[in-house]
Amino acid sequence: MLKERSYSVLVVSASENFIKMLKQNLSSAKYNLVKYTSSISSAKRANVEKLYDIVIIDTPLPDGTGDSFAVDISSNQASIVMMLVHYDLYTQVHENYAKHGIFIKRKPTDHESLQTALEWLESARERIRPFEKKTLSIEDRMQEIRTVNQAKLFLITEKGMSEDEAHKYISKQAMDRCVSKRVIAEEILNA
Repeated sequence: MLKERSYSVLVVSASENFIKMLKQNLSSAKYNLVKYTSSISSAKRANVEKLYDIVIIDTPLPDGTGDSFAVDISSNQASIVMMLVHYDLYTQVHENYAKHGIFIKRKPTDHESLQTALEWLESARERIRPFEKKTLSIEDRMQEIRTVNQAKLFLITEKGMSEDEAHKYISKQAMDRCVSKRVIAEEILNA
């Protein structure tokens, strides 16, 4: 059983019946933030305001099918995306979009199969969670290296230090003050 987590969900659907059914599935406390939109344009605005754990796109929509929106989200952030498509289009859509990590579900759908799909989306979200933390850690480390290098360059060009002296200066300041090299580098750059 999954550790009890909460998920934010963005639902993009123009169907009142689907939204009504989905609200029953999303009534659990584990879905802490659920946003409903009825068009791709409003979904894009919502996605700019907040990144969602799960994005559900019920096609078609008044302003398109949502294909490119689904691909953008699934490739550029840690959201898990599911598209619901008419059963006649399932094979074609699956062939085109499953390679992007998008879950494709046939419709019409029922309450039970929708609940199963939500559980799969939760599992997929949990699967990528550790990689997301590692990516953030690597990005933080790379930013620290860039900041320290910028501070070293400043010390070299403005204070006449050699690269080795600049490195030793930043390292010693960080050690003496019990802070990271990044803090020292930021202070140097902000001074």
